[in-house]
Amino acid sequence: MNLVVVTAGLTQPSSTRLLADRLAEATARRIEEAGGAVEVRVIELRDLAGDIANTFVTGFAGARLRDVIDAATSADGLIAVTPIFTASYSGLFKSFFDVIGNDALVGKPVLIAATGGTARHSLALEHAMRPLFAYLRAIVTPTAVYAASEDWGGDGDATGVLSDRVARAAGELAGLLTRRHPAQNAPEAFEDVIPFEQQLAALRP
Repeated sequence: MNLVVVTAGLTQPSSTRLLADRLAEATARRIEEAGGAVEVRVIELRDLAGDIANTFVTGFAGARLRDVIDAATSADGLIAVTPIFTASYSGLFKSFFDVIGNDALVGKPVLIAATGGTARHSLALEHAMRPLFAYLRAIVTPTAVYAASEDWGGDGDATGVLSDRVARAAGELAGLLTRRHPAQNAPEAFEDVIPFEQQLAALRP
């Protein structure tokens, strides 16, 4: 299955990309543990800012942006991560999902996550990001992940609390994705099935 990660970090390196990578790794690991196979593609919106702006002006997406939109809309699942500015998602993040269209993510499993300088902005996940994807009729995981500056240890390591949230959210997304691919979890076919009439005959005296 295909998992697409959309990250709207503006700097390089960025804590937004760092969180996106942690979520993608954890989700892929859970899918593989369940016997599935997953291909992950990361989309850096920072590199597409000009393409997105041009789409609003011209009404047409260029080839590079069109390829990214196709990847996001055809993916089996999405991980969407944005920095929080002024208590909401970034303008670049919102603009990307504006150009995708209202019907492109219907029924698609999505894990939402965000980063910010302080934990005070964590509610932006619930009052801004979750309603956005509910409007797009995506299926959002119950657990959303927010990472403030204090949630990162030395060398970009996640603290225990953040690691727990990442693992829980990744498990929820992996569960949604594997349920959409039941063939991967189907039990092995029964061998030598005895017809019901034969079983009844064996019970007669």
